[in-house]
Amino acid sequence: MPGDDHYFSAHPASADERHPMRVRVRGREVDVVTAGGVFSHGRLDLGTQVLLRTVPDPPDDGHLLDLGCGWGPVAIAMAQAAPEASVWAVDVNERALDLTTRNAAALGLTGVRAVRSDDVPADVRFDAIWSNPPIRVGKPVLHELLRTWLPRLADDGEAHLVVQRNLGADSLARWLEAELGDGFTVSRTASAKGFRVLRVARDA
Repeated sequence: MPGDDHYFSAHPASADERHPMRVRVRGREVDVVTAGGVFSHGRLDLGTQVLLRTVPDPPDDGHLLDLGCGWGPVAIAMAQAAPEASVWAVDVNERALDLTTRNAAALGLTGVRAVRSDDVPADVRFDAIWSNPPIRVGKPVLHELLRTWLPRLADDGEAHLVVQRNLGADSLARWLEAELGDGFTVSRTASAKGFRVLRVARDA
C-alpha cells in the first residue's frame, strides 16, 4: 500500500496524518489511530491476523517482545492477554513507536513500552517474542535482527514469527535452525492464507 515502502525508515517521508480505525485484535474490537509511513497502516494485515489467531497466550507476567511493532496490534494483543507483563514494542520507525505508545495508552495498557532497540536493557530476557518480521528489509538486515533478539529468549520462552510462504518462510526456518544451532528447536506450528508461523524455543 502507499507509504508501506518506507515503513522501515526511522523517519518516514510521508505526511504524518493520523486516521482512526477500528480493528479486531484476538477477538476484541479496539479503536486505534494509524498513519502513513508505518507498516499496513490502513488495516490489520493478513500475516498479523494469522499470527494472532494461532499463537498461544503469552505468560501472565515477565517480559514480552513485539519485534517490529508498527502501529501496535501485536503489542496490544500481548498486553491484553497479559496485563501484568512488561511488553516491549520495538521498531526503528519513530512514527510507529509514537502510534503504539498512543494506542496502548488510549486502551489503558500501561505495561507497553514502545522503544528503539537500544533502549531495551541488555539484561532483559523475553518469555515470549511475537513478530511479523520486516522481510522486505532484505536478508542481511533481517538475519541480523533475528540473530540479535532470538537468543534473548528466556530458558522456557518461545518466539513465534509469521512469514509469507512465497517470501521465504521455509528457507528462513532452515536458516534459523543452522544459525541458532544446538540448544534451540525451530518448528512450523501453523500454515494459513499463504503464511507460515514458525516457533523458536530453547531446548529443555
